[in-house]
Amino acid sequence: MCRGAVALPSPGATAVSAQRRTFLSAGIPLTSAARVDLSPAVECLGLAHRFGVKWALRGVSMKVEPGEIVALVGRNGSGKSTLMRAIATALSPTRGTARVYAHDVRSDPGAVREITAMIGHATGVYEDLTVSENLRFACRMAGDHADAGRIRAAIERVGLGHEANERGRHLSAGQQRRIALARVFLRPVRLLLLDEPYTSFDEEGVARVNDLLGELRARGGAAIVITHDLERARRVVTRTVRIDAGVLVDAPTVMKAVAHG
Repeated sequence: MCRGAVALPSPGATAVSAQRRTFLSAGIPLTSAARVDLSPAVECLGLAHRFGVKWALRGVSMKVEPGEIVALVGRNGSGKSTLMRAIATALSPTRGTARVYAHDVRSDPGAVREITAMIGHATGVYEDLTVSENLRFACRMAGDHADAGRIRAAIERVGLGHEANERGRHLSAGQQRRIALARVFLRPVRLLLLDEPYTSFDEEGVARVNDLLGELRARGGAAIVITHDLERARRVVTRTVRIDAGVLVDAPTVMKAVAHG
């Protein structure tokens, strides 16, 4: 290099540097960061969706990096759930697109679903099946013939060990939501989408949700959490993004996540 010349960063250097800062702020060793795909966990590009004549999303562009837990906040009807469903490939956007770890939700939805889990208001629990049978059925539907040991471990992790053989109809709303949480433990999820995850949970259930988010973050995954209960989410959320009438309306607020324990 000639004397006095300025060394320019490589094309990906800026993105790598930003991601290194994300991992450092999350308390994730850089040795772990080096093993993670450098693509954004989520990248929305002019995402818009219309129901009839009403636009629920109007040109949303945003990024979520690996290692981030983002709280998506806004009034009822602001577009939060529509944005989450578009990212999860549960609906096809009218305009624009989104990518999950570089997989396009329009052109490669199958790849997105393989690494994404979404827990919405509905738990997806079959009332005539036991807790164990619900999880076994979910695995088979995903093409994964999970053995009894893995299913049992997932049940224990969400605190339903004594209810493993109870049918869904006999469980409380909070216990049914624990089954939905257990399904996440049975999959190699890199992106987790949660819509009001603390609903119906007692404090132990809240702790288990936050533990799951903390573990996901520690291994370089990411999550978007719709919640009106930021106080409970504060322990794991790294920043908040506000949406109103289908538009991101202000700069993100950085929140200091506290290690659960």
